[in-house]
Amino acid sequence: MTKIYVTPDDDLQKILDGITAPSTIYLAKGVYNQKIKISCSNVKIVGEERETTVISYGDYARKIHADGKEYNTFRTYTVCVTGENVKLENFTIENYNTSPSQVGQCVALSVNAKRFLAYKMTLKSMQDTLFVAPFPDDLVVRYRGFIPEDELYMEGGSLHLFKNCRICGTVDFIFGCAEAYFTGCEIVSLDDVRDISYIAAPAHSLKQKYGFTFANCNITSGGAVDGGTFLARPWRDFGKCCFVNCKAGTHLHPEMFDKWNDTERNKTARFYYGGLKTAEPVAPVEWSHELSAAEIKKLLARCSEVEKSYGFDVIPRALLRTVKK
Repeated sequence: MTKIYVTPDDDLQKILDGITAPSTIYLAKGVYNQKIKISCSNVKIVGEERETTVISYGDYARKIHADGKEYNTFRTYTVCVTGENVKLENFTIENYNTSPSQVGQCVALSVNAKRFLAYKMTLKSMQDTLFVAPFPDDLVVRYRGFIPEDELYMEGGSLHLFKNCRICGTVDFIFGCAEAYFTGCEIVSLDDVRDISYIAAPAHSLKQKYGFTFANCNITSGGAVDGGTFLARPWRDFGKCCFVNCKAGTHLHPEMFDKWNDTERNKTARFYYGGLKTAEPVAPVEWSHELSAAEIKKLLARCSEVEKSYGFDVIPRALLRTVKK
């Protein structure tokens, strides 16, 4: 395993482009003002200090690209991962735009690979902070020739793990079609002039057994108004999302889930919850589903299986707790 030591004065993209063997990159603390694409596989990037080691950039959807077209959501990322078995640990990735109502979406991290791990990471933006591929099938067709092939096309599914991370945003700030697990994370809804927030926007196909799973997460407010945050809304029909053994503050909307504007996706969305601890009473929409103790146990067993596949053999006891029937 090659070890590479990098400072903010170095060209991180040039270093990544030169990697040809499994490597660990150590980032010295400081701000790396670069837009980064990680195309190499079997790479681990570790920051010196989580909050002071920052990769930062500020592209946004309504910005005009060199090709004369708007950036669109999917070209705004600060960091994009297309290499396989990439692991990011102990630093921050941010898109520093703070006015999505004016400039559009602003992605911090786009994961366009099948296997990916984020551990003790902080992800910051406003709208569309984190994208986890694959794309919905209709967008693969729509964006052919617009988005690079290695970012757009993925045959089969993906498995992503976010462990002990802090993910911040306002609207649809965790979105995509990956089988993705968020264990022991803090999910932070920020202040937005629109006074409404949606955490997850899943777009899984019906054939996908698993979608987004949030287990033992702390769902907090970073300025979001009380009662204004929904756990999820379906970006496409059949999007799947589960919240298990999570805590939520007063910013949680009592209905918990939204159907997405004037659509009828409430008829197809697969939204589940169980073992939630909320600061205020809730009255979940009737088309969401409360998990039984047996279903929670089965889902947490899947979380454990995924964590072990990424090298985490010791699972916190709190993660494995179940609710009584």
